[in-house]
Amino acid sequence: MTRKYSKIFSFYLVPFLCGLFSTLSLPPYNFFYLNFISLPILLLFYLGLEIRKSLSSFVYGWIFGFAYFFSSIYWIANSLTVEEIFKPLIPFAVTIIPLFLGIFYGISFFIFSYFKPKKKIENIFLFSLIFSFIEYLRGHVLGGFPWNLISFSLVEINQFIQILSYVGTYSFNLIVLTIFLVPTVILFDETTKGKILTILLAVILIISNLIFGNLVLNKHKNTPNIPMNTIVKVISPKVDLKRFFDGTDPSLVIKDLADLGNIDNRDAVYIYPEGILPSINLNEIEDYSLIFKNYFKENHKIVVGITRYEETKIFNSMAVLDNNLKLISVYDKNKLVPFGEYLPFENFLKNYGFKKITQGYQSFSSANERNLININNLKFLPLICYEIIYSGSLFKDNGNYDFIVNISEDGWFGESIGIDQHFFHSVFRSIEEGKNIIRSANNGVSAYINSKGQIIKKIESTQKGVIEIDTYKKGSKTIFSSFGNKIFFYFLIFYITLIFLLKKRER
Repeated sequence: MTRKYSKIFSFYLVPFLCGLFSTLSLPPYNFFYLNFISLPILLLFYLGLEIRKSLSSFVYGWIFGFAYFFSSIYWIANSLTVEEIFKPLIPFAVTIIPLFLGIFYGISFFIFSYFKPKKKIENIFLFSLIFSFIEYLRGHVLGGFPWNLISFSLVEINQFIQILSYVGTYSFNLIVLTIFLVPTVILFDETTKGKILTILLAVILIISNLIFGNLVLNKHKNTPNIPMNTIVKVISPKVDLKRFFDGTDPSLVIKDLADLGNIDNRDAVYIYPEGILPSINLNEIEDYSLIFKNYFKENHKIVVGITRYEETKIFNSMAVLDNNLKLISVYDKNKLVPFGEYLPFENFLKNYGFKKITQGYQSFSSANERNLININNLKFLPLICYEIIYSGSLFKDNGNYDFIVNISEDGWFGESIGIDQHFFHSVFRSIEEGKNIIRSANNGVSAYINSKGQIIKKIESTQKGVIEIDTYKKGSKTIFSSFGNKIFFYFLIFYITLIFLLKKRER
């Protein structure tokens, strides 16, 4: 009887602890090597249980997923502390969201169980394939939330992630998961020769990828810098998030931002974060033109995140203005944050007093186009806030551009690990797209990242300041930017073929 209860206890405890340990592999901790322990234990313990019921397999994976997300996205609760009306929802947010996201991992084990897996090499590939495909679905279903993929644990090993320019995040996630699971073969029912060969191939793959990454980075290092006719100034303020709710005078904020930007007489583009101006929308910003003209010259352009109204709709926008605050171009955000920028089932839920978390009751509307912004012959691809986290769907046209500009308000994360998690998505996007990234964040990390994911200049979330960019190394179009996530499905076909061949060998 004692052994039975011990087995039941272990059934819940092991996946939970594995989920917690894998969280420590992610930014800002980046102890990636923990995945060589937690993920093999997760799989080996599952195979040792010989679970015959698919529902039990689902629960096993669900527990792992819950622990993984509970410990890595607890910062969601911070966004509910800004207004008093949301604070009672904090216990629900920190449990229900991880429980929902954990369902995806439960589905992975549910599907895996149907193949009646045993301790054989092919099941490393089978589990990696299923798990990675479900992760892909997590990034696309219901708007998608591709946050904290296992592959992000390697974001600080710049040489190793250069392969992203060829395969993209989801294919890389598949490869990385396979590598992390290789230690399981030591306890598999395989010949010594098979075990040694598997480990040897994994080591060769790791070393080859590191060599490849070093070659790419050395080649990029020798690429000449291109001087810019227009200086780009990235402003990173520390304006309190509560400015939206406490009636802060916009004029004072504008003056502080201008002083921080060190405005001078050079041709320049000033990039300010998302929604930085309280109580001002694009339709009425010209009312503040006298204040702006005190600081900005005719040879200055201003990029700023601001709210825009159009008839009955409201947009979260990135506007390009001249020193007279005349609109040059505008981009309206495509990907909105559920509950943060819009309320799902709004017509129903608003009857019970629910609203979006950001200021105001009306939900933002999403746009469908993302066009390049051209400023003094420099072309920028605009992204607002968490639009940077989506892999393979940034820009579908054939037009070339020089920079990705990502503006954000990270005050919703408080001082949590969410700030770093959000920032490091930019590193992956820069390599995938082969583009330099300019990131201006309020209460977050502002940075200039080159096309190889190397952080050239950075301002931490605890600081405020300005990043000046007057030269850059031009990036090149990547294989992944041309084919997108089609490459991931080619990898899935390869894995299916490999699994079939391994099973055939076994028979």
